[in-house]
Amino acid sequence: MALPRLQLFEVNDHPRAPAPLRDTIVESLSRTLRWGRMLDGLVPPLRRFLAEAGTTDVLDLCAGSGGPATILADAFLRDGGPAPRITLTDLFPHVEDWRAAVAAHPGALDFVADPVDATAIPAPIARGRVRTVINAFHHFPPSLAAAILRDAVASSRGIFVSEAFDRNPLRYISFFPVGIVSMGLNPLLTRRDRLAKALLTYATPAAALAGLWDGFVSTLRIYHEEEVRAMVAPFGGGWRWEFGTYEFKPFGRGRWFYGVPA
Repeated sequence: MALPRLQLFEVNDHPRAPAPLRDTIVESLSRTLRWGRMLDGLVPPLRRFLAEAGTTDVLDLCAGSGGPATILADAFLRDGGPAPRITLTDLFPHVEDWRAAVAAHPGALDFVADPVDATAIPAPIARGRVRTVINAFHHFPPSLAAAILRDAVASSRGIFVSEAFDRNPLRYISFFPVGIVSMGLNPLLTRRDRLAKALLTYATPAAALAGLWDGFVSTLRIYHEEEVRAMVAPFGGGWRWEFGTYEFKPFGRGRWFYGVPA
């Protein structure tokens, strides 16, 4: 029997959480995903989605610091074949991080420096593009999650959503081997606030506890297929929705779904 979805709080979402703590959680997770090759399994379904949508021009919503998008760009290059051009957007743009990502991936990445609301994408940005939401959809309560999908149906060529978690906290243990190393090295590898992040990581348990809590809560926030289908049912039958899972070592499992015009 599946666990019920719970909209609990994450430290990373809390407006009063110190920026160095939020950055530590996001940066450590991004390196965990990269070093553990935990998004490689998304390449086949994402490539299929792009082929069905008829474009490789991608608008990445809720891009954060750009970690998942850069990981996917590299995974596509390793896989061979046509790679998407990904434009990073967020309601709170991480312009400094995005500039570095674009410099490291010329021709593969771009960004919109202005804030972009995932529930109401401006027409000039939306036109002709598909949308992706990578490892961020679980942050939104049902009303906002449905609004993101509604806007995609109204003004895009398709939307692809993925999570590196399943709604099973035991699956999160699969992140531990790489995640512990990633968090331990983060103060040495980060570009800003090194002293503050070192204190949070080495002198106190704050970073470790916040990371553990957020990972645990993330698994309980994941949407399952029947919940997404209930969200999109009011939009009518003009789109086709596909759902699937993918696996990564040692025993992790993520979820994805996408919608394209029928």
